[in-house]
Amino acid sequence: MAIKKNGFIPSSAPEELKNVLKAVASEWGDKIQDMEEFHVIPLKGAMTNEVFQINWPTIHDDLHQKVLVRIYGEGVELFFNRDDEIRTFECMSKHGQGPRLLGRFPDGRIEEFIHARTLSAADLRDPEISALIAAKLREFHNLDMPGPKDVLLWKRLRTWLGHAKKFCSPKDAKDFCLNVLGDEINVLEKELAKDYQEIGFCHNDLQYGNIMMDEETRAITLIDYEYASYNPVAYDLANHFCEMAANYHTETPHLLDYSIYPDMEERRRFICAYLISSGNEPIDAEVEQLLIDAEKYTLANHLFWGLWGIISGHVNKIDFDYLEYARQRFQQYWLSKPLLLGS
Repeated sequence: MAIKKNGFIPSSAPEELKNVLKAVASEWGDKIQDMEEFHVIPLKGAMTNEVFQINWPTIHDDLHQKVLVRIYGEGVELFFNRDDEIRTFECMSKHGQGPRLLGRFPDGRIEEFIHARTLSAADLRDPEISALIAAKLREFHNLDMPGPKDVLLWKRLRTWLGHAKKFCSPKDAKDFCLNVLGDEINVLEKELAKDYQEIGFCHNDLQYGNIMMDEETRAITLIDYEYASYNPVAYDLANHFCEMAANYHTETPHLLDYSIYPDMEERRRFICAYLISSGNEPIDAEVEQLLIDAEKYTLANHLFWGLWGIISGHVNKIDFDYLEYARQRFQQYWLSKPLLLGS
């Protein structure tokens, strides 16, 4: 997609994008005469799409409008159905849960620009902010979304494994142990999926870059629902804990540091805040069971993002070392499995 990384939208940009931007501006009462009136600012940290802030002057020249333009990454149709994702996005907007959809074009869409701060890796470790995230995640899990409410995790893992096998060379397939991952997925489903577990609408990608906070009201907004689906809520908690080992705004954004993975007390504090936000004081046994379940679901999460990394490394052109990221997730899986499930 031809959008200048810094500066203006060039004349070579797709006509559909230019037309939608002009239409949005016109709807807000602004008349755009020249595409150079649109100023482009790239936003860092996205690993599936490219994301840009687009500004333009209003009819009052001292003010500017802002929108967010999302350019879909290559090969994303292997991970999720874009039409389903758009329906989720629109439904979330109706629930007051995120930005409004302002326009669509073949390779992307235009979203409302949320006037809030995107969190940093350090913010996830702030006890006050962490409690706010926990309460918001509980609210998210309780959303009643249209469509079937079946767990998607295991089906998605098996589908992605099939894609990864097609992309990998025999050597890479061997290095990543892809030939045994089908059996591993079967074992995990048998060991982890229990009838007592709560199923909710899960974000499935709750890294710090997908969390925004209004500095004045402290209101939390969760964004980017591309991987969202119904799953065990313990899996979504596991995903969030795993993301605390990442910082995607360094010189080596693909490198993970499991030495800073949250300890038992930090995880317990988050789960207590999560359960208390429903209005009832949880009993100790409930907290401990969810703590145990979430930790076991980190195994499924390592396989999920490990397979994502392999596929992305073959289809996505974003500057990120997906394959090295995948290696780290698989390495952590094999290190953690004996501790969590036994030999």
